[in-house]
Amino acid sequence: MVTLKGKQVYLRALEPEDLEFIHAIENDESLWELSHTQTPYSKYLIKQYLENAHQDIYEAKQLRLVICSKDDEALGLIDLFNFDFKNKRAGIGILIQNKANRGKGYGKEALSLLVDYCFLQLQLHQLYCNISETNTTSLRLFKNEGFVEIGVKKEWNHTPNGFVNEVLLQLISD
Repeated sequence: MVTLKGKQVYLRALEPEDLEFIHAIENDESLWELSHTQTPYSKYLIKQYLENAHQDIYEAKQLRLVICSKDDEALGLIDLFNFDFKNKRAGIGILIQNKANRGKGYGKEALSLLVDYCFLQLQLHQLYCNISETNTTSLRLFKNEGFVEIGVKKEWNHTPNGFVNEVLLQLISD
């Protein structure tokens, strides 16, 4: 049985009540480098996004879930994107919003839950992610989940500190 509930966290669909949470994440300039965002998002646009979040992954080609603690605190987001049913693959990304909640295993458990869901429920063949080489915490998280580095895109992203490489990782189901 596939479940989106773990010992420390569970994953749930977006709700209209997540407006402030999503708005805070999308407008946190310290995270823009991760999401390749360059401009702020209005609450109006995020509200519209939430109103359409009910779309099936096969229709929307993406799935965003909220990572919640056992006491229902929203901790972060985990996303599937570029969902390709024909080729049975999707990109995956994760964010734990509050730095105080990082390093506690929440991201590890959320990633494990979503990987199992992708392979067992969605019947995907592979998952991939693109991570800046400077984001050593995320690289370690994905590698510990079995993702394998398959390439490096040289000087791929421009940051305030200059160009940085982006690492491409992949996990193929057994």
